[in-house]
Amino acid sequence: MCAPLQQIETSSELPRSADAVVIGGGIVGVFAAYYLARRGVKVALVEKGHIGAEQSCRNWGWCRQQNRDARELPMATRSLDLWDSFAAETGEDTGFRRCGLLYLSNDEAELAGWARWRDFARTAGVTTHMLDGAEASERGRATGRSWKGGVFSPSDGTADPSQAAPAVARAILKLGGSVNQNCAARGLETEGGRLSGVVTENGTIRTKAAILAGGAWASSFCHQVGFRFPQASIRSSIMSVSPGAEGLPDALHTAKISSTRRGDGGYTLAISGRGRVDVTPQQLRFSPQFLPMFLKRWRSLAPGGLEGMRSGHETLQRWRLDQPTPMERMRILDPAVDQGTIRLIHARALDLLPALRKTRISAAWAGYVDSTPDGVPAIGEIQTVPGFILAAGFSGHGFGIGPGAGHLLADLLTGSEPIVDPKSYDPQRFDASAWGKVADF
Repeated sequence: MCAPLQQIETSSELPRSADAVVIGGGIVGVFAAYYLARRGVKVALVEKGHIGAEQSCRNWGWCRQQNRDARELPMATRSLDLWDSFAAETGEDTGFRRCGLLYLSNDEAELAGWARWRDFARTAGVTTHMLDGAEASERGRATGRSWKGGVFSPSDGTADPSQAAPAVARAILKLGGSVNQNCAARGLETEGGRLSGVVTENGTIRTKAAILAGGAWASSFCHQVGFRFPQASIRSSIMSVSPGAEGLPDALHTAKISSTRRGDGGYTLAISGRGRVDVTPQQLRFSPQFLPMFLKRWRSLAPGGLEGMRSGHETLQRWRLDQPTPMERMRILDPAVDQGTIRLIHARALDLLPALRKTRISAAWAGYVDSTPDGVPAIGEIQTVPGFILAAGFSGHGFGIGPGAGHLLADLLTGSEPIVDPKSYDPQRFDASAWGKVADF
């Protein structure tokens, strides 16, 4: 399990109706519900387990613009402003701070790629500083090594995955919204071809609008309403160490290891992009669309096992609305940790950052990173079910851009001017013409 997640008290009484229902209490779902509630929309959020308990508490906590896909960069930029303003608006603490992110490298091709991104980012008004060898070695002095170069992105930062989603959920409650935990959404009801209700295990909420922010469960849920949403989950294992190391950067990325200072003074450690691909019926169904991405990342991805089959989140099963679903049998996705990866992470971390030898391993956990074939999320209304809006496939980027995604969802649902252009996120883009495009991670 990930580091201790803040728990919140919510009602067990399900509202009979709402202007909008948000399905999924991860970072995207809670921010969507929050921005709807701020506009006076009567919103109900339902979560099958606990708020923020899946990938929203299992990530690094990075909130970055650096190296974002051109389609995601505007949302990343707006999200940083929204992370900033949330605390002032609500008095709730997500642990967000603009500590800056440091990238170090001895690979000329990698440095050239970062320089090209810097030049592109300037056109979008984003400041990032390329570091020469002396500057990189000085900023990376905790490694005790010389570096050819690097990047420092001063306006980027981190938030605390253990407290962010619960903080936003508390803000929803303050605004009069409804939050129900341990309440799985089983499916949708329609009247005249339009959405008319969300069926949960505890009853039906009458509504004309619903947002599905279901993370790794989104594709199997879409399957229930006849929408083909290509999604593949990568099982990623990471770890944390106790406080005790001094003089380390707050957030550091290298090809070998990445580290992030936690709120308690410890560090989260990971190997970027490394994961296992667990075979599931859904993985096989969408394999032609994901093959280019898997081939591009073959050095960091390894075959998994039956963990995904046991979890049930990538099933092609059609479930009944009056019977328990896979989501009720697996309230929280808490997959098995890849112990080999954890040993490698720790060994690399101690080698690169000697100060970490004063710490001890405090936790190790795994999570499923839900991905799309092009590495960009799907955000938009499903045309075959008017009133049903999808927000999924964030490809490991969802935590940092959660506020912007939530704001955009509220814009789309209320017909407001969108905070960013939504065209790039249209879920309908995943047809035959999209095959062969490679995700940019």
